[in-house]
Amino acid sequence: MDAFTGAVRALLTRVPPAEGVCGSSALKVLFLSFYTSSPHLSSIGRLVEGIVSLGQTECLEFCISPAPPDRRGCEIVIGQEFKAFSRAYPVAFSWLTRLTLEYHAFGNSGITDLISTCCRLRHLNLRFCTLVDSQSTLKIDVPCSELQELEFTGFRCARIELVSVPKLRQVVCQHWPFENPPVRFGYVPELRGVMLYSKAKAGQEPFALSDCLPRSARNLSTLTLCFGDQMIWIQPEHPKQLTPIFRNLATVFLFGIFSECELSWTLFILEAAPALQDFALSRHSCIKTPEYSAEKTNVVWEPSKDLKHLNLKGLHIFGCEDEDKVRNYIRLVMERAVGLLIIELYGENPCIYCDATNLERSKAEKASRHRIMEQLTHGSSSSVEIIIC
Repeated sequence: MDAFTGAVRALLTRVPPAEGVCGSSALKVLFLSFYTSSPHLSSIGRLVEGIVSLGQTECLEFCISPAPPDRRGCEIVIGQEFKAFSRAYPVAFSWLTRLTLEYHAFGNSGITDLISTCCRLRHLNLRFCTLVDSQSTLKIDVPCSELQELEFTGFRCARIELVSVPKLRQVVCQHWPFENPPVRFGYVPELRGVMLYSKAKAGQEPFALSDCLPRSARNLSTLTLCFGDQMIWIQPEHPKQLTPIFRNLATVFLFGIFSECELSWTLFILEAAPALQDFALSRHSCIKTPEYSAEKTNVVWEPSKDLKHLNLKGLHIFGCEDEDKVRNYIRLVMERAVGLLIIELYGENPCIYCDATNLERSKAEKASRHRIMEQLTHGSSSSVEIIIC
């Protein structure tokens, strides 16, 4: 931090004068990534305030984390240091447009207060942070904020409730340790994209998307769900419950479906999303199952016999080892998606937990994709293009 602070001082005192600002230094974009170190924070705060006070800064980003040896178990102390830092330099924080915090602790209203203080903040990323009372609910109620993107990774609390965030467009929630559903949405009329990614733990029961996603989000266009090759943590439900939410959904990614699981259940999303154009899913069974994982169970859902989808154009499948299962699923989709134009068959994505990309397995999987394509096109009059990727 001594060297970092020295470098920041050198940078911020040698910036060429901005056009039209005589004898002053100005920066339009400034991104600083540093540790929570009390002796150095005051220097950084003063230097940043000197720059933003010129009024030329368009993007200001802080990425703040504790030094590596202090990361786990010291969130409360780190949170107090960060709180003192933000209070001591309100001008700098009022110009922040993006903020990433790691291993910080907050009181129940701490995050709402932070967003309100950072009046230009558009993107907030909280990694492995916690509430001081980790059994309480994190409520974010910021009706006047500029916040557009929220990311939570491993945030420890009972639940996350987005009460009112009117300009929010993107939400990412990963690796939640609490009960399902991980987040409940209130007033978020501008919401465009939602990504939920986690490996289900024992005690986490599957939930209905209609209990999580907001009916107020009439512009939701992209949904990404990743199950980490473990239990499927959503429940299929009748389109009557989901169509008001999914009416403008255009792109869906379902990643990390364990390979033993049936695939026909995924059609409940197709049935509930009349505007859907691209549908992608990936399959893989990881050799290593994390400790305390929820039990993998098959998901059962019978799509309506009269389902005819008019707008789906692309179906993209990653992982085709189980030829029968994949082929039958593709036929099921082709029967119901009357406007389908292209089907893309991909090999498995690399897995960091097991050797899913060794040469023999890769060759066998590629051969499976070719056989699936041949079986689907042989004697078929369909105009759907099938591509091996």
